Amino acid sequence: MASQSSDGNFMRNFWIPGHVLVPESAVESSDVDVDGPECPVLVFVNSRSGGQLGGDLLKTYRALLKENQVFDLGEEAPDKVLSRIYANLENLKLQGDRIAIKVMEKLRLIVAGGDGTAGWLLGVVCDLQLSHPPPIATVPLGTGNNLPFAFGWGKKNPGTDEQSVKSFLNQVMKAKEMKIDNWHILMRMRIPEKGACDPIPPLELPHSLHAFHRVSEADELNMEGCHTFRGGFWNYFSMGMDAQISYAFHSERKMHPEKFKNQLVNQSTYAKLGCTQGWFFAPLFHPPSRNIAHLAKVKIMKRHGHWEDLSIPSSIRSIVCLNLPSFSGGLNPWGTPNKHKRRDRDLTPPYVDDGLIEVVGFRDAWHGLVLLSPNGHGTRLAQAHRIRFEFHKGAAEETYMRIDGEPWKQPLPVDDDTVLVEISHHGQVNMLATHESKSKSVNDPSSPHHHDVEEDDSDDEESKADEFRKFGAAETFKIPDEVDLAHLS
Repeated sequence: MASQSSDGNFMRNFWIPGHVLVPESAVESSDVDVDGPECPVLVFVNSRSGGQLGGDLLKTYRALLKENQVFDLGEEAPDKVLSRIYANLENLKLQGDRIAIKVMEKLRLIVAGGDGTAGWLLGVVCDLQLSHPPPIATVPLGTGNNLPFAFGWGKKNPGTDEQSVKSFLNQVMKAKEMKIDNWHILMRMRIPEKGACDPIPPLELPHSLHAFHRVSEADELNMEGCHTFRGGFWNYFSMGMDAQISYAFHSERKMHPEKFKNQLVNQSTYAKLGCTQGWFFAPLFHPPSRNIAHLAKVKIMKRHGHWEDLSIPSSIRSIVCLNLPSFSGGLNPWGTPNKHKRRDRDLTPPYVDDGLIEVVGFRDAWHGLVLLSPNGHGTRLAQAHRIRFEFHKGAAEETYMRIDGEPWKQPLPVDDDTVLVEISHHGQVNMLATHESKSKSVNDPSSPHHHDVEEDDSDDEESKADEFRKFGAAETFKIPDEVDLAHLS
């Protein structure tokens, strides 16, 4: 009996009263302190992630938390949920509701799914431009789980029983907030005379459409006579062999979902595809015309307003633009440059809030295995505020791209017009990090900047936008007419 009482007292830290979540509902007084919950949470679960784990986790959270605090992303998009709840919070704030004000100040979000699902929610929070943007914790429910790993939430799929969920909630309550950079990606090309150029997700994989899609005619980024696509990422953008393997993996999973029921099977299948596609013997199986230097001309902006050419070694078959120190299941392709590299090449450790993106190249799968060794890293190419890819005329009919774990095949026009892909920094978003976080802030005294770590480097070979650009993740968001916009500051 005492244990049940203790559990109930613990869960009161997270319960949000119904009137805060649902407009016009009665005010509850028995379950929540007059100052509101200590750590109010909203939980978003991709019930299709992790085999049966997503559905089981959804049931457990719904059993522990209040109604309308837990949402299945397969049933309702996060932008609709958050717009509805924040509109109600703003109304209650105007009425002087003390609990609503405290909930708005302390609210934390939990998202359970793969990296693509987490990126979807991050994009929504950025697009909504909320008055008090809530920090976000990520539950590792996918295959790679790079985002959760980067912030100390682990990379193994979690337990779904009540005790495991309560343990995670306890971590959420103790977690620290950390800002990370947002990266906007824009692709523009002339409308081809024949053929399509829309991104092709693996057998219509739904979440790829949230990550990257064509803008509408009314969008500020639309240009007459062109197809313009946009998206956002928080972990990485990649192009080349790794994205092609990821595309094959997602296609196989879509065709045979019964074979992908746990994380270990998924990871072994991923490795097998890398072998069968010939990436361990790339010079024999893949023509040089598919290498990055032959596909595109690359430019970077290290100083605002000044573009410069980036030389890509001819052997590089995969290029990764990294925001976080976690890729391909928790590996760190950039590593920590020693003091000599910092001085000679003007390189820094990979901070997540410095407005710089790390650009790394790989020759083949063997090169990727270097990351498993102590201080191993890929070929460091550059750090930049912006990066631009200009694809050569007729270099290839298609290429493969990937954003935060979500791959697609990108057809390329064969006429004279250039296909342009540009990545630029656009603001920051709040994440939640545990004490085991791998991500470091440029302002954190414990960051590598303050403690040089020597390593083996033998393998090394425009101003900000004037206006805020959305990522397109929350296109359904609209402030209800009854809310005074003057108070949404």
